Amino acid sequence: MFKKILIANRGEIACRVAATARRLGVRTVAVYSDTDAHARHVRACDEAVHLGGSAPRDSYLQWQRIIEAALATGAQAIHPGYGFLSENEDFALACAAAGLVFIGPPAAAIAAMGSKSAAKALMDQAGVPLVPGYHGDNNDPAFLAAQADAIGYPVLIKASAGGGGKGMRRVDHATDFAAALASCQRESKASFGNDHVLIERYVTRPRHIEIQVFGDSFGRCVYLFERDCSVQRRHQKVLEEAPAPGMSEQRRAEMGAAAVAAAQAVGYVGAGTVEFIAEESGDGDLRFYFMEMNTRLQVEHPVTEAITGLDLVEWQLRVADGEPLPLAQEQLTMHGHAIEARICAENPEGGFLPATGTLQVARWPAHVAFQRNADGVRFHDPAAVRIDRGFDEGDTISPWYDSMIAKLIVWGEDRAQALARLDAALRDTHLMGLHNNVAFLRRVAASHAFATADLDTALIEREHAALFEAPPLAAEVAAAAVVAHRLAAEARLEDADPWSRRDGWRLHGGAQRRLSLEVQGRDLTVLMERLHDGATVLQIGDQRWPFTARVLGGARHDLQLGEQRITATVYAQGERHAVFTDAGSALVNEFDPIAHAGEGATEGRLTAPMPGKVVSFFAQPGDRVQRGQALAVMEAMKMEHTLHAPHDGVVAELLYAVGDQVPEGGELLRLAQP
Repeated sequence: MFKKILIANRGEIACRVAATARRLGVRTVAVYSDTDAHARHVRACDEAVHLGGSAPRDSYLQWQRIIEAALATGAQAIHPGYGFLSENEDFALACAAAGLVFIGPPAAAIAAMGSKSAAKALMDQAGVPLVPGYHGDNNDPAFLAAQADAIGYPVLIKASAGGGGKGMRRVDHATDFAAALASCQRESKASFGNDHVLIERYVTRPRHIEIQVFGDSFGRCVYLFERDCSVQRRHQKVLEEAPAPGMSEQRRAEMGAAAVAAAQAVGYVGAGTVEFIAEESGDGDLRFYFMEMNTRLQVEHPVTEAITGLDLVEWQLRVADGEPLPLAQEQLTMHGHAIEARICAENPEGGFLPATGTLQVARWPAHVAFQRNADGVRFHDPAAVRIDRGFDEGDTISPWYDSMIAKLIVWGEDRAQALARLDAALRDTHLMGLHNNVAFLRRVAASHAFATADLDTALIEREHAALFEAPPLAAEVAAAAVVAHRLAAEARLEDADPWSRRDGWRLHGGAQRRLSLEVQGRDLTVLMERLHDGATVLQIGDQRWPFTARVLGGARHDLQLGEQRITATVYAQGERHAVFTDAGSALVNEFDPIAHAGEGATEGRLTAPMPGKVVSFFAQPGDRVQRGQALAVMEAMKMEHTLHAPHDGVVAELLYAVGDQVPEGGELLRLAQP
């Protein structure tokens, strides 16, 4: 086994690889950018080497510096993680030339599968079913538009060198094709340095099912069953599970055999994933079509580890060190059901725009980290909850990298138990300081479609009402929780001095306090009245409730609001409060209306909803625009986001240039009334 490896990545995957290496007695070297100088993955490794600036092109994509760091620290091998250089054949070749082992497939296999069009041609020769489409080299826009017309709409434009949902656009009408193609090519060029695309028929109600494969240098290859990754937004995965619901043993064997054949066709070594589009046939079974092969470890590999009891990173290290596969196909079994939820810094209600900021609060349910089982050894005792994360409380999520904060993985004896554990774990995940998708994930998992395994890649769109229009946590409950937190904080300041008491006691009559709150965007005035007999009443509008509160410990409170008995956890950062209950969560702002008078007027302005870089403007000063018209494109966290006119008007001034970095809330342009 290797004595020392360098991990050419960051975040949770770097922490994940380091955890297995530590268990095996392998020393690790981290690399980091300016932004990541104090990141969790740096602390997780035995040594660390600075690479350069915050932008990936200045640090994590500088493979020459990474190789120099490996040689200088005495590392024998480099683990690329996923993303960045993990599927770069030039980097794999450079590692070999420097006498370093690349913990991944041969460069030739990366190259063969790196181009989606070339890979599909190879799969066609191997007899693997393909979705109808154009996978050739001609990328003339007019020619591609003609191909799309011939295939029939809707079509999917895909970056040939893409992955991770980047460089993909669904097009429903011919009139939208040119703009979608240009956007897709820009995103592909920025993310992968290649703007070549392919066109495919968009499969109606597709499921995204992938097969985990593993090969060794002795020509052996196995599949470790499947994962269903159908729940997606912006072509990126949200929830993944193993095994795939409704998968027959016959179809599992057929897909597994096809995946192994695809891997062997390119002489594959190490961990890889063969992805398929699947759709239900008339008899309820699944037809499947080859989509692509990811020549690396996948984000969702923990669900495979959960049902097989295997450590896939350990397999990677052993195979890269020249050992044969630890198990043959007939020795592989699966047990139970596992689901992974990707916890991201993003705003689901705001079109899933990425968010940045500081994790002021990050509290997690009881869990294991970076290990497949409860004790790390015995498969018969799997972990009910596992959390793989690259951030700690107090860390900052920057605009330079992916928005994922952590992965929450649950295991159960069956899917029903896994779903119950997922809901409980998400309920007990408390994050504050920036937008995140925890509450949204909980709604997705509880939706009728997901609960009944009615899956396809449009599930989020189909379940829009349940996911985005569901009633939030009742305003009175959120307000009562904030009041309880306020009272508890004041009680902690009391001492023997009777004048330190703030309970509102009066010799004659009662006392009333007024709180101005904003609950989920709704302004509320809360009256807290202390009666002469010591009882407390809360009033919101015309409604009044008897109210009592008791501190349970830490930030937890036991509330009695009228007939309701509620346990609430409240975290406060200045005026901001985050309230968590079994029924849901809410953000509450406590403020002085006079102090904030005049704030928030943005009419006539187009502001950046997140920090990012200006990619293009679609209008110039003097142009007349209409409400909803696309005006600018920004890039953040490796994704493009189109910004639209808030109202009709005339562009008065552009305040940034293409290529400029814009802070969140930065004014991009001014609109004058027409």
